[in-house]
Amino acid sequence: MKRKHIINIQIALMFIGLALILFTYFYYPNMKKSETISSHSDQKDLETKTDNIEDKTTFFDNVEYNGLYDLNKPFIIRSEKAHIKKNVFNVIMCPPDCIDESDIVFMINMDMTLYLQDGRIVKITSKKGRYNRVNHNTFFEEDVFANDGETEIISQNLNLSATTNLVEIYGDVILSYPTGSLKADKLEYDFESKNFNISMFGEKKIKLKVIK
Repeated sequence: MKRKHIINIQIALMFIGLALILFTYFYYPNMKKSETISSHSDQKDLETKTDNIEDKTTFFDNVEYNGLYDLNKPFIIRSEKAHIKKNVFNVIMCPPDCIDESDIVFMINMDMTLYLQDGRIVKITSKKGRYNRVNHNTFFEEDVFANDGETEIISQNLNLSATTNLVEIYGDVILSYPTGSLKADKLEYDFESKNFNISMFGEKKIKLKVIK
């Protein structure tokens, strides 16, 4: 009776060993293959969804926007050509304080007319730039030219923040005013007060007020 019990145990162990062999060499590889195919399928679905939310670019001709500079000075900005990029993913995921790229208008051959409180009119032009439709901040790039009726500024970049009275100008800056002219690395100009804060080549900084 004891010998028969031992034989039964041996037979059971043989069946278990055979089952383990079958699982190791046949079922498990097929299961991993199935998981790999599923993973590739999920990745492909994700890529397809990503493709569907890529930037959607809308193009315009002869666009015009209106806003306020320094809260109380109206301006008009125009461009011959413009485009807006809209990314659905950014619209969904962008937190409240981030800059949504769909708010940015990319402009070609842009110009701005700015009306100051003392009656002067400022003209700013450039080959290209960007305009934020929400906060009205404007960035002029390449062959920038600004003229407020008394002072002329040539540069490669001019940044105008709609909530401050200082304009940041940099990149091969040439400033011409009624009593002379100069070159600078970078300058900040207040169109209203006519004050300059100029950074000369190197570390030298000077302040200047235009006097007609």
